[in-house]
Amino acid sequence: MLSEKFYDVLKHEGVVSIVSWGATDEPHIVNTWNSYLVVTNDEKILIPAYAMHRTEKNINVNNKVKLALGSKEVLGYKDYQGTGFVVEGTARYITSGPEFDMMKEKFSFLTRVLEITVTSAKQML
Repeated sequence: MLSEKFYDVLKHEGVVSIVSWGATDEPHIVNTWNSYLVVTNDEKILIPAYAMHRTEKNINVNNKVKLALGSKEVLGYKDYQGTGFVVEGTARYITSGPEFDMMKEKFSFLTRVLEITVTSAKQML
């Protein structure tokens, strides 16, 4: 589901916005970096979490999330400079196990791992 262009974007630094919403109609946005995203063999996206407490509360009520990410370093449609993606999926927090241990080794600051199961990934630019 994740395209080669998506993986190219992850090779360059950029902001990733994670949108969640719980019982209220008000969405919550938290940010991280492209370089913090780790994609598993089965194309789940793992994100180190240190704070993200509101995101966690929202996911406990509604596990749907959206991510927006991009890079101006990767050519988009019609060879325009820059491209981005909107990713939709379901989320959960991991606090133990092999994926948690692997992520903790890479990102010592994390307290949890946000795991996204991708349902769609659409190139926007």
